[in-house]
Amino acid sequence: MRLYNTLYKDFDELFVGYSAVAIILTTCFGAAAAMVILMNGHDFIQMFQLFLVLVGTLTYLVSVLAQMKSKFVFNSLIFSVLLSSILLLMNVWMRY
Repeated sequence: MRLYNTLYKDFDELFVGYSAVAIILTTCFGAAAAMVILMNGHDFIQMFQLFLVLVGTLTYLVSVLAQMKSKFVFNSLIFSVLLSSILLLMNVWMRY
């Protein structure tokens, strides 16, 4: 919890700069996860995983564009990066 509070405090102080950098980060993670998911096929399971990645990534992007409170934006950033990373690693493991 201490790490979370430290990161949030830093994010809140430099909200505009970190939001711009995090847009690039979440987009890259989401695109990589989507690519690896689709490399594994086009079944219902892959399409559902793709849906989850898109929901996670778009949640962050919409929260930044809607200028929501920094706590919600920070939490959606964590959610998006974790979800994309988990699905990316899971599909890389399934592929190779």
